[in-house]
Amino acid sequence: MNGLENAAQGSELPLWRAPMLPDRPLAGLTVLVVEDSRFASEALRLLCLRSGARIRRADSLRAALKHLRTYRPTVLIVDMGLPDGNGAELIRSLTANMPRPAVVLGISGDPANEAAALAAGADGFLCKPIERVAQFQQAILAALPGDLNRGGMRLLPDDMIWPDQTALRDDLSHVAEILATATDTAAIDYIARFLAGIARSAHDPQLEEAARTLARDQREGRAMAADLARISGLVHDRLDAVGQI
Repeated sequence: MNGLENAAQGSELPLWRAPMLPDRPLAGLTVLVVEDSRFASEALRLLCLRSGARIRRADSLRAALKHLRTYRPTVLIVDMGLPDGNGAELIRSLTANMPRPAVVLGISGDPANEAAALAAGADGFLCKPIERVAQFQQAILAALPGDLNRGGMRLLPDDMIWPDQTALRDDLSHVAEILATATDTAAIDYIARFLAGIARSAHDPQLEEAARTLARDQREGRAMAADLARISGLVHDRLDAVGQI
């Protein structure tokens, strides 16, 4: 029996009979977020908090499998680019080993990853940044199976959440550490994907463009020294700015 089959034996089940509070339409649901970005995870934590759902986080495929061996969440949200593999791998494995969470959603800062998430078996896709409470709630409620979807639940007004800048600083520090030691193609590819995602979530088009340029130059076999130097400078500038908030 593999890890995912063991996960199906988890003892923690969703509390479907939790009170249906009109301003907490996801009350009773448990959400496992598989996301390596602290900033994106903080946004999802606030969204779950506002919606009444409980949340746990895993920052890699390995950590996600460890969680799934212990309990079965109602909702699984999987980042498509993780440090130890592609989120589509986890989505595909869960789909092949039933029962799986009631709702499986892919998430990415790159809209092009939606097709891969759906092809792997996801019920839907979230494109970063996810900041609107109603958008988050609707993505989950729309994907709940008919026998589990409690009718008549009212969505919150379209409020927005604002993640703590401390989480952004942690992500930028993580990038700076990798940049200081990056030597192989895999590390550079991870930097480009991770940084593009957090830049999009932080509404930083200059940093996002630099990350996407790095990814393009790597893909086309061009020299990347100038790209890495530019990104390093931008990251340290952002760290200085966030440190002053």
